[in-house]
Amino acid sequence: MTSGHTDCHFCLQSLRGRKYALRGENAYCVPCYDSLYANPCEECKQPIECSSKDLAYKGRHWHEGCFRCAKCSRSLVEKPFAAKDEVLLCTECYSDEYSSKCFHCQKTIMPGSRKMEFKGSSWHESCFVCQYCRQPLGTKPLITKDNENYCVPCFEKQFAHHCYACKKVITSGGVTYHDQPWHKQCFVCAGCKTQLSGQRFLSQDEYPYCVDCFSKFCAKKCAACMKPITALGGAKYISFEERQWHGECFNCAKCSVSLVGQEFLTRQDDILCHKCGSAS
Repeated sequence: MTSGHTDCHFCLQSLRGRKYALRGENAYCVPCYDSLYANPCEECKQPIECSSKDLAYKGRHWHEGCFRCAKCSRSLVEKPFAAKDEVLLCTECYSDEYSSKCFHCQKTIMPGSRKMEFKGSSWHESCFVCQYCRQPLGTKPLITKDNENYCVPCFEKQFAHHCYACKKVITSGGVTYHDQPWHKQCFVCAGCKTQLSGQRFLSQDEYPYCVDCFSKFCAKKCAACMKPITALGGAKYISFEERQWHGECFNCAKCSVSLVGQEFLTRQDDILCHKCGSAS
């Protein structure tokens, strides 16, 4: 500018008819101002004279013509840019060098855009959606199956097993019985309701029973000792004319010899070996 300040504050030469620059209330001729106050350009190291445009970023300064991408040299004036280790890059070069790739579409996640991260991978916010309903997952609970993400309602609808007893979703663990899934807490004895998961049990008409309840309610009674007959431990039993015996109880009523695998005769409710039956 030119005006009525009379002398340069530093060299004291007259400013009449000359361009000068103000700093505070003091006027300086252009050469003095540039030598005293001009910022050095980060790129070319030359002073940015008061006649030039000074572009500043985080305490550093550039000539307008020097403010360029360090990789492709395109001007960054009035353009979006990013900094990496104090090096300025246009958004395209920064993305090529440093930005994450979206796990879903494999395209670059541009600086400044919202990025979702899950299990070490990154997604565009618009790509991080439920595989089934396509609604954004954001920070909602989700379940992954075969590298695809699902919101909990869709996963339960598509894949989750439902308990045979209560019909509710089994989210973890569970028991399979007669090809049907059960919650562990729902897999109980049909008699006393004791949980059977991890316990020995027997079944009757597709219902599970603990050993005690099976013996009490379901097991056949031995015709000799009248105690329950169970298959627990692989025990064998003999059945004849709607009566059953423990293997060790199937003996001749007179001489007590075992009749397992032997010929026998019957007399009223008794079973007899061939010898005792013939002698009577």
